Amino acid sequence: MSTAADMPAEQLMVRAEGVHKRFGHVEVLKGIDLAVAPREVMCVIGPSGSGKSTFLRCINHLEKVDAGRLWVDGRLVGYRESGGKLHELKDREVAAQRREIGMVFQRFHLFPHMTALENVIEAPQRVKGVGKQAARARGTELLERVGLGDRVHNYPNQLSGGQQQRVAIARALAMEPKLMLFDEPTSALDPELVGEVLDVMRGLAADGMTMVVVTHEMGFAREVGDTLVFMDDGVVVESGAPRQVLTDPQHERTRAFLSKVL
Repeated sequence: MSTAADMPAEQLMVRAEGVHKRFGHVEVLKGIDLAVAPREVMCVIGPSGSGKSTFLRCINHLEKVDAGRLWVDGRLVGYRESGGKLHELKDREVAAQRREIGMVFQRFHLFPHMTALENVIEAPQRVKGVGKQAARARGTELLERVGLGDRVHNYPNQLSGGQQQRVAIARALAMEPKLMLFDEPTSALDPELVGEVLDVMRGLAADGMTMVVVTHEMGFAREVGDTLVFMDDGVVVESGAPRQVLTDPQHERTRAFLSKVL
């Protein structure tokens, strides 16, 4: 697979240049430069409060950047540029961009009054205007893909945490995104349920889905990731091939973090 370093900027799936984000007086992102190639799986690790989740939320404009620029598939996220100045897009334009970016959170955020299938088909029907029959067929197919073909009519409270997270992944895939963002998707799960979610993510990677994954699962990062990024205190400290970063980190901050988690 081509790495982001080998590719022209316009062919990258994600490109971040000098991204800054602050909340009040706290600067959470202090100039992030990152690039993700199509079909690449980038895993992002680091201590709590390092800015990992905030950066992920900036990629689909759930958080507005204060400085710098972010592109997804060659298009500026949340803004258009005219005369060297950025102009924020209208809400409907941002929503249209966001449809192409799937996001899976720590918490599953399923609608409790809807079955697994109804959760998966809600957005394609409402947002994309997909017909009910086609949406149900596709939704059933996606639930089978994540190993829940026998749970299509179950409500969230009838599912384990791992099953709910797999429904959330199917729901994101139902919008046919070109990019998937995962914000610590296994951190809220009991340890014995983590594997079933990671197996689904392995399958997505094998199918060529471009993914940015904030995770504490070092085994997954080593096995599935193409690039491993270590963030701390709002900056990218180190990035490279996962095995190299995990076994021979070049920076003291990376070594100190890994000594606590490996």
